[in-house]
Amino acid sequence: MFNESFVVTIEVVPPDGPDPAKVLSALDALNALPFFGFSVATNPVAKPRMSAMALCAMILQRTKKPAILHLTTRDHNRLSLQGELWGAKALGIETVLVATGDFLAFKDRGNTTDVRDTDVYGLVSLAREAGLQTGVVFDTHPEKNGLARAVDHLRRKVDAGAQFAVSQPVYDEPGADEIADAIRNIDIPVIMGILPLRTPRHAEFLHTKVAGITVPDLLRQRIHRAPDPVAEGAANAREMVDTARTRFAGACIMPPFDHYEVMVDIL
Repeated sequence: MFNESFVVTIEVVPPDGPDPAKVLSALDALNALPFFGFSVATNPVAKPRMSAMALCAMILQRTKKPAILHLTTRDHNRLSLQGELWGAKALGIETVLVATGDFLAFKDRGNTTDVRDTDVYGLVSLAREAGLQTGVVFDTHPEKNGLARAVDHLRRKVDAGAQFAVSQPVYDEPGADEIADAIRNIDIPVIMGILPLRTPRHAEFLHTKVAGITVPDLLRQRIHRAPDPVAEGAANAREMVDTARTRFAGACIMPPFDHYEVMVDIL
C-alpha cells in the first residue's frame, strides 16, 4: 500500500439495504481518477449497513482497486473477529482498518448492545497474526484538546503492531501542522482524513455535534459566504490534499452523503 510516494484512498459507506448497484456504479465512475483504492466503513455512526466485507469483495471484483476493510470491536466478539479476519484474507482483502467503532445512540441502547470483549490493541494483534496489513484510527479530539492523549494511544497501537494510521478530518494548515508536529516521533505512516463540506449547515453540524471534528471559524465563514458552498467545500478539500502531500503519507477523502461525484473536482 505504501509503495506509492503518496497514498490517496476514498472512503465508502455501504448501502442501508441489500442492493449495492447504486454505490458500485458511483465507484465505477471514479476508477480513472488518480487514487490507490477504497476504504470501506462498517456500520458508521452505529447504524446498520450492508456488510463491509461483502462490499469490499464486490469492489475488488468490479473495480480491480484495493478495498480496505474497516473492522470494529463494537460489532463482534473475539471469536467472530478472528473469523472475519480469516475471511477477509481468503477473499483477497489485504488491508484492514481497526477501531473501537462509534458508540450507540442512547435511544438505541434498549434493543442493541455493544460487544467489545476485546479492545482495539487486541484486534490489532489478531489482524497482524492473520497476515493483514493493519491500520488504526488517530482521533485527536480537537474539541477537547486531546492531541497529547491521542498520541499516547497511537503509540500503544503501534506497540501492538499497527502499521499505519488514518486521522480524523483536518480542515486547515495550522491543524495539519499541529498533528504532523505531534507525531514526528511516531514510526508509522499517517494518512490525513479529509471530509469535504457541502453546506453551511453541514459545516456547523460537524463543528458542534460530531466528536473529533473541528471546522475552523474562517472556513465556516467562507462556506457561509460562498455562492456555491459545494464548490467551496471541494476547493478546501483540494487545498487539504496539497497540504497533506507535504506533511503526511497520504490522504483519505470521505465524500459526504454518498456524493462520490465530488471526487472529480477534488482529484
